[in-house]
Amino acid sequence: MTEIDFEKLNGLVPAIIQDAITHKVLMLGFMNKEAYEKTLESKKVTFWSRTRNCLWTKGETSGNYLNVVSIKNDCDNDTLLIMVHPQGPTCHKGTDTCWGEDNNANPLLFLTELQDFIEKRHEEMPEGSYTTSLFKDGLNRMAQKVGEEALEAVIEATNGEDSRLIYESADMFYHLIVLLTSKGLRIEDIAKELQVRHDPNWHKHD
Repeated sequence: MTEIDFEKLNGLVPAIIQDAITHKVLMLGFMNKEAYEKTLESKKVTFWSRTRNCLWTKGETSGNYLNVVSIKNDCDNDTLLIMVHPQGPTCHKGTDTCWGEDNNANPLLFLTELQDFIEKRHEEMPEGSYTTSLFKDGLNRMAQKVGEEALEAVIEATNGEDSRLIYESADMFYHLIVLLTSKGLRIEDIAKELQVRHDPNWHKHD
C-alpha cells in the first residue's frame, strides 16, 4: 500500500467502512497511525476517538466487531476504504448502518460468489467434487446437462409447481455457469450482454 498521509488532518485519516459482501457503506470513522497499525495486526477495525482521545476497537463492548477483509488507500493517500465482514449491527443505535439502512445482500450478488467458487473448482479440480466431474466429462456433457436442466424447468413451468420451477431453474443456472467457466467465460458476461441489449439503440445481430 502507498504511504498514508496522516498529516493533512493533523494525524488522522477518514476510514470508510463497507460491507465486503453487500457493498453497503456501514459507517465512517477516523484513524491515526496507531489505530491503523492495530487494525492491521488484529484484523478488527480500530478507530481513534476524537471525543475521548483514545483508541477504540469497534465491537469491544458490544461484540459487534468489524472483521477486516481488505484496506485500500485513495488516490490522494489520505482516505481509507476498508472492506469488512460485520458481526451484528454497526451503529451504536442498533441499526445495520449509521444511516439506518438494512444491510441485506442482494441475492443476485451470490451469482458472482458462485462463479468464483466454480472457477476455483476448475483451477484446483478436487477429487470427489461433482463440479470437478463435470469438467472432466468434457464440453459436450456440460452442454447436455444445461439442455436437460432447461427442459426440466420448462416442464415445471407448464405442468408443475412454482417451487419446482425455481429448483430446476437453479440447476440450470449452476450447470450454465460450469459450461461458461469451461469456455473461459463468466456469468457477468451474460449480464453485460443483457445490459447492452437494454439500450434503446441496440439492434439484434444479423
